[in-house]
Amino acid sequence: MPDAIVIGAGPNALVAANHLVDAGWDVLVLEANDEVGGAVRSGELVEPGFTSDLFSAFYPLAVASPAIRTLRLEEHGLRWCRSALACAHPTPGGAYAAVATDDVDATAATCETYAAGDGDAWRALYGRWEEVGDRLLGALLTPFPPLRAAARLAAKLGPSGVLPFLRFGVLPVRRAGEEEFAGAGGPLILAGNALHADFLPESTGSALFGWLLASLAQQVGFPVPEGGAGQLSGAMARRLEARGGRIERGAPGRPARRAAPLRVGQRHGEGGLDPGRADPVGGRAGGGGRDRARRP
Repeated sequence: MPDAIVIGAGPNALVAANHLVDAGWDVLVLEANDEVGGAVRSGELVEPGFTSDLFSAFYPLAVASPAIRTLRLEEHGLRWCRSALACAHPTPGGAYAAVATDDVDATAATCETYAAGDGDAWRALYGRWEEVGDRLLGALLTPFPPLRAAARLAAKLGPSGVLPFLRFGVLPVRRAGEEEFAGAGGPLILAGNALHADFLPESTGSALFGWLLASLAQQVGFPVPEGGAGQLSGAMARRLEARGGRIERGAPGRPARRAAPLRVGQRHGEGGLDPGRADPVGGRAGGGGRDRARRP
């Protein structure tokens, strides 16, 4: 009997399964489809040999996520591809506002074509990300409530920076664009990224998400897996199986008719886990820390 059964082999499930295996758990993943990945898959939709992404397509948060970085998926066949321009917004007359991957000056130059001083405005806006971006991602990508991560973010902002940042965090992206830039280029960059996150230009909080995605585009680009989105899921699956985890494809999970009561605190001598096995939830199983819950 495995220590953990993960229902579904989407990206979140595969990340969780990999971390459980790394902690010494015996993990079984049940996936109803014949291939893993959920919404991170690709296929030959147009013609044989031509790969299209079926759902999601680019992954700046995957590259930035500590949970995924620690998996070192490049060792399992994943290769990231990036374009020189992460995103671009053309306007009539031939001008365009664009985020140039890892080139702040090039991004600033496209903003400057719309209004003098907007290049420096982009540098200042991205400068905020360089100061607090890692702390903000820590708050967004850790389990809720992210109390420690939020405290680290507040400490980085300092007493004089917390309230302005909170105000920026609730602004609609239309208002933020008007406040930060004189021309149309910078606001287009922010708004386009906010709309990608399913916000309206007038939505509360849309400025924060537009800035977050635009800043990630500046920092790491909008990377795509070489060979299609399915290569990201495939690398996670290969890593899991290489470490002893199992994936059963074409195996839909079925609801149990009656769940046995969960007993907490059962010792390994009564059929629980080996006391030396790591427990990512509560320390060591049966070794003086919190014991793993198990079914009788």
